Amino acid sequence: MTRRFRVFVRGLSTNWIGTAGVVLTTTAFILFVFLEILRIAGIVTNTYVGLVTYMTLPALFLFGLLLIPLGWRRYRKSTGYSTRELLSKRFPPELVEPKPFGSRLLGMISLLTLVNVLFLGLGGARMLHFMDQPVFCGTACHGVMIPEWTAYQDSPHAHVKCVECHVGEGAEALIDAKLNGLWQIVSATFHLYEKPIPTPVHQLRPARETCEKCHWPARFYGDRIKVVPHYLPDSTSTPTYTTLALKVGSGKGGRGQIHWHVAPNHEVRYASVGDEREEMLWVEMRGPDGNVRRFTNRTLVADAVEEGDPGVAGKDAAEEAVRTMDCVDCHNRATHIYEDPERAVDRAIAQGKIDRGLPFVKRQALGALIGSYAGVKAAMAGIQADLAGYYARHYRRETASLQPELDRAVATVQAIYRRNIHPHMNVTWNPYPDHLGHRGGGREGCFRCHNRDMVDAEGKAIPYDCTLCHSILSYDSPDRFQFLLPVREKDPNRAMHRFLQTEFLGRP
Repeated sequence: MTRRFRVFVRGLSTNWIGTAGVVLTTTAFILFVFLEILRIAGIVTNTYVGLVTYMTLPALFLFGLLLIPLGWRRYRKSTGYSTRELLSKRFPPELVEPKPFGSRLLGMISLLTLVNVLFLGLGGARMLHFMDQPVFCGTACHGVMIPEWTAYQDSPHAHVKCVECHVGEGAEALIDAKLNGLWQIVSATFHLYEKPIPTPVHQLRPARETCEKCHWPARFYGDRIKVVPHYLPDSTSTPTYTTLALKVGSGKGGRGQIHWHVAPNHEVRYASVGDEREEMLWVEMRGPDGNVRRFTNRTLVADAVEEGDPGVAGKDAAEEAVRTMDCVDCHNRATHIYEDPERAVDRAIAQGKIDRGLPFVKRQALGALIGSYAGVKAAMAGIQADLAGYYARHYRRETASLQPELDRAVATVQAIYRRNIHPHMNVTWNPYPDHLGHRGGGREGCFRCHNRDMVDAEGKAIPYDCTLCHSILSYDSPDRFQFLLPVREKDPNRAMHRFLQTEFLGRP
C-alpha cells in the first residue's frame, strides 16, 4: 500500500507546479494533524499557533490541491498526450488497468477525495470554533484589542463569549461578522485602525437579539439598592457612602421606572449629532396607544438658526441616523469598562485590596496612580518609588510592620494602572464615555435627554429631577442609610431626611 501511494504521488508530480502542490498539500495535512494532537494534549495553547493550525494550514492545503490539476493540465499541453496516454505514462499498468469495480487509481483518487473533504470540513469547523473564542478576539490582532481584552477579563460579562454580543445568532449574522472581520484583518495588517478604537460600535446586533437572551425586560421589577463607597484623602481614608434606591421597574408602571425606556409596549427613538449618541438632536416616544411625542434640542436649533441652517433638528427622519433605544444606549460599557482613577482606588479599598490601616493610603495611592509616566514600565517603577518612598520618609519606625500591607497596596495600584492605561493605543484614563447614570456632572448619560433644552412643541422639557429614577438614601454620608435615620436638629440635610422618611418609612 505504501509503495502504491509513493507511485501515485510521483505520478501526480508532473512538473514543478504539480510537485509544489503535492508538497504543500501533504505538508499542510501532516502539520495540521501534529499541531491538533499537541492542542488536545494541552501542550500548545498559544493563539498564534491556532491561527496557523486553523487558518493558514487549511488555506495551504486547498492551494496545493488546486496546483495539482493545474500542473497536470500544463504537462498535458506541453506533451500533446491525451488523458489516457498520460495515465499510462505516469502510472504503472496495475494501477490503471480496469477492475470489476473500477481501476485502483480511481479507488485511490476517490479515497483521497473523501479524505480531502473530511479534512477541509474538519478544518473549517475547527476554524469557526477557534474564531468564536474570546482569547482569539482579544489577542489575535497583536496589540490592537489588548485594552478591550484586558477590560473584558475584569468585567461582569467575563464569562460571556465576545461573539454572543458582537456576532449574534444565525447565518446572516455570521456572514456579516466574517465580512467585517476581513476589513479588520486588512486594517490591522496595514495599521489603518484608529487609536483608541472609536465608539459606539455601529455593527452590534440589536440588544433584543443579544442582551435579552439573558436579561428579560418583562421580568424587571422593584427597586435596587446601590451603595457607592468613597474614601476621603485623610489619615484614616475615612469612608463615606452614597446610597441610591434605583427605580428599575419593568415599564408596566408609571413615572419613574428606568427600564420603561425599553419596555415592549413603549418605543423611544432619537437622532444624535454625528450619530455619536452623545448630543441629541431630538427624542421621541411612542406610547401603547400609538401617540408620538417629540422633544427637540432647542439649543441646537437656536445655534443652527444663527448659522443659517434652521432645519437641522426638523429634518425628515429618513435623512438622519435614527436609532431605536435599547439596552446599550445606557449600558454602553457593560463589558469593556474603563475606570476613573479615584473610583478605581475606592473600589480597591472597598474590596480590601488596599488596607486603610496605611496612613493617608487613599491620597498616596491616587497621587501615584495619576502621575506622569513615559510608559507602563516607567509607571510600575514610579508607583513603587512613590508609595515606598513616602512611607519610608514619614513612617520610618513603622515601615517594618507596614511592609506587607504596603507591598500589597503597591501591587494593587500597579494592577489598576496596567488595567486602564495602554499607551500604544492612546488609551489613557477612561477615554470612553459611560452613559450609565450621570457621573461627570455634565450632560452625559441620562442627562443627554433629560435636560431643560429637550422640549416638546409646547415648550415642556423632559423631566430631569433627581428623584425621577432614584431616591437618595445617603449622599457622601458616614452612614449607608443616613437619610433614613432620625432627624437631628442641626443636620444640614433635614429636608432630604424628612422627604425620604415620609416616602420610605411613612413617618410624618
